[in-house]
Amino acid sequence: MTALTETHRTAAPSARFANLVPATVAWARNAVANTLPPLVALAILVGIWQLLCMGAGASLPAPSKVVTDTWELISNPFFDHGGTDKGLFWHLFASLKRVAVGFSLAAVAGVLLGVLIGQSSLAYRGLDPIFQVLRTVPPLAWLPISLAAFRNADPSAIFVIFITAVWPIILNTAVGIRQIPQDYRNVARVMRLSGPEYFFKIMLPATVPYMFTGLKIGIGLSWLAIVAAEMLIGGVGIGFFIWDAWNSSLMSEIILALVYVGVVGFMLDRLIGFIAGRISGPKARS
Repeated sequence: MTALTETHRTAAPSARFANLVPATVAWARNAVANTLPPLVALAILVGIWQLLCMGAGASLPAPSKVVTDTWELISNPFFDHGGTDKGLFWHLFASLKRVAVGFSLAAVAGVLLGVLIGQSSLAYRGLDPIFQVLRTVPPLAWLPISLAAFRNADPSAIFVIFITAVWPIILNTAVGIRQIPQDYRNVARVMRLSGPEYFFKIMLPATVPYMFTGLKIGIGLSWLAIVAAEMLIGGVGIGFFIWDAWNSSLMSEIILALVYVGVVGFMLDRLIGFIAGRISGPKARS
């Protein structure tokens, strides 16, 4: 009996290792399949850019020149010499703080208003036309009004982010609420679910895909709006950094900042997608 037990104990790790190898190989193949095509495409685009900018009359710097000109910014993004003379990390951090506040307010208000107009036909008829008109106003058109109201750059920028991001959240949440099957509502009445129970057990699971579609659109619009708003309000922020580099004719710094803006925007989009997957995943599996 002891010999059989010892044999089982030694065989178990070998079996686990044998199962681990195919899983690791499959993960590596999947990682290569997902990362190799965009890397090849990026290399081709950078190569074309380099070739087009090799002439003496090129108006834009080549990728190699961008890296050479901005190497100090790339290698030391955390420097702080006071005022607006800061590394790119601090400019991005300032912009992300404004986006976090404005987008969080928009998410809360957007979900609540979306639930209201999705649940109430009277609220829908009264508010939806107003929302449809206001959502077509360009984000920067709100900036003079916010500056007049708040008389400060930071709250003005946060308001622009809020007013830009809130509309897709409202409208997508409302669509999700209105798409809840009538059978679900009938079951809720039969089971006499309370308001909170109905919200968490029926309404929220049914509207998560719609809600997060609005949130993904909203976070993208927020990032676009803050870059444009900071060009006008000044201060520390990636938008001001780009505008200041333009005024100083530093094209390489502008290109570097645009790369950072794109990468951060991509990461924000994926973050919302990850949260959506974590919230809807358990419900989908159950």
